[in-house]
Amino acid sequence: MKIGVLALQGDFREHKQMLEALGVEAVEVRLPKHLTGVHGLIAPGGESTTIGKLAAEYGLDEAIRERYACGELAVWGTCAGAIWMAQEIIGYPDQPRLGLMPIAVRRNAYGRQVESFEEDLEIQGLDRPFHAVFIRAPVIERVGEGVEVLARHGDRVVFVQQDRLWASSFHPELTGDTRLHARFVELARG
Repeated sequence: MKIGVLALQGDFREHKQMLEALGVEAVEVRLPKHLTGVHGLIAPGGESTTIGKLAAEYGLDEAIRERYACGELAVWGTCAGAIWMAQEIIGYPDQPRLGLMPIAVRRNAYGRQVESFEEDLEIQGLDRPFHAVFIRAPVIERVGEGVEVLARHGDRVVFVQQDRLWASSFHPELTGDTRLHARFVELARG
């Protein structure tokens, strides 16, 4: 099992370390050729505009869409990665995006960097709360057909799934808790 981590910008190293802690082969993905043999891809937190521009420039967005459409790839976007995966980015209609998931996301919905926080979340499928880290976090304001809500923070949607796609507003790679990464590996295993 090989899982890729989009390594264009952001906290890709932390995701890679979480996967390696699970004994999973984790590879950094910067070009379409790096997707060879990869069953899942994690798009990390960082700066969503930069991630979108670089992915488009390197042809990664189209390669990822093709691999997903063929049933060969599971994709998980965390924070900025979730923004990049969305079909709609509220207030930023021209921002480059992967656009795989029928969700509408609001960037920085929780405020500025100084308003970042940590919170225990009840996540569907986990036996105990997950300690989530929210840093300039987006919120999933609308979900399309077939999108299942896996977690909320109060009344705000912060984690969703559609088929083999995940989007989360928080940073699971900053916690030391590998449960979500382990579940994503199982999703990618199909």
